[in-house]
Amino acid sequence: MKEPIAKAPRGRVSRTPLGQRNRLSVRNQEPGFVYRIVNDVDDRVHLMQEQGYEIVSNTSVGDKRVDLPSSAGSASVISVGQGVKAVVMRQRKEYYDEDQAVKAQLVDSTEQTLHQDARKASDYGSFTINQKD
Repeated sequence: MKEPIAKAPRGRVSRTPLGQRNRLSVRNQEPGFVYRIVNDVDDRVHLMQEQGYEIVSNTSVGDKRVDLPSSAGSASVISVGQGVKAVVMRQRKEYYDEDQAVKAQLVDSTEQTLHQDARKASDYGSFTINQKD
């Protein structure tokens, strides 16, 4: 009686399930940086550079079953569809954290204004706010 074969043949490339595939992932990221893929439309890449982002070269975008980015100059450029190209950019983590704190502060102040307006007396009833931390 033959023993059933339960192992994959050696040397076979491991399979990534379709649901776990990430076309726009950036591999080989250097620690201490936050990476993003920026569409090269409406001068967006230039604006991101003014905000402290830098164009990344020699990086890997996508997974093994997706077209690899081409090199336009020294940047990693990938087609994102409908004739639009995107560039891999990165920013130092501390700058990114500062930017996120400013965004959060703006959201918090906007929420405070909304809460103050909601607490005002109204002819239509009352309104209470319970905020969970």
